[in-house]
Amino acid sequence: MKGRAGKNSSDSLGRNWLRNEQGAGGEMSLRHLAIGTMVAICTLVAQVAAQKNELSGSLGRTFIADQGIQGAPSYDPNLRFGKGVTFEINYARRFMGKDVWSIALEVPFVMNVDEDLHAAQNLIPESFSSYFVTPAARVNFFPVTAVSPWVSFGGGFGHFSESSKLEFAGVNPGKTGTNTGILQAGVGLDVKLTRRFTVRGEARDFWSGVPQLNVNTGKSRQHNIFVGGGIVWHF
Repeated sequence: MKGRAGKNSSDSLGRNWLRNEQGAGGEMSLRHLAIGTMVAICTLVAQVAAQKNELSGSLGRTFIADQGIQGAPSYDPNLRFGKGVTFEINYARRFMGKDVWSIALEVPFVMNVDEDLHAAQNLIPESFSSYFVTPAARVNFFPVTAVSPWVSFGGGFGHFSESSKLEFAGVNPGKTGTNTGILQAGVGLDVKLTRRFTVRGEARDFWSGVPQLNVNTGKSRQHNIFVGGGIVWHF
């Protein structure tokens, strides 16, 4: 009887130990699952947080090289462009990056509000305005440091609105609205002020078609170089 009682006692202890181990194993599995879930959530949150948005505004001028007019008087044969006051509004979203580089998709909208014109003969409009919209990829170098240079490349469309008046009075007989395809290449430098705000200096070349100016320059494309500076808001 004592042997049987000892055996029953040993079996009971063994079953209790097994249940305890199974319970502990279940608790450990649940604990591991909970930890794994938390790590996954934290990783996802970090990835979402790393996707930075930017909204920037810049002010500057547009530079267009003078163009020779075929058949113009020899004393003043060139079509001359002013340096039109220009502003840019740009939205960008950073979607990839490390400490050394980052890539953002940006949509610069650039408007030259008044580009003055001059030619010796009273054939050209007195001025034109223009806007360009060119979605682009921008690569920032050393984006986490205080100073970050960048390059941008993209393409889109633009529009020239030629004046309805000629330079030396009179009605412009030519077309007063011209659409064009655009290629854009830019360089810039961002200098961090705070976590939310950055100062930006930039130069962008918008390679476009030409506006309708009623003279033959022999050109079908022109460089519209915007140089400006402004503020970037990160959010």
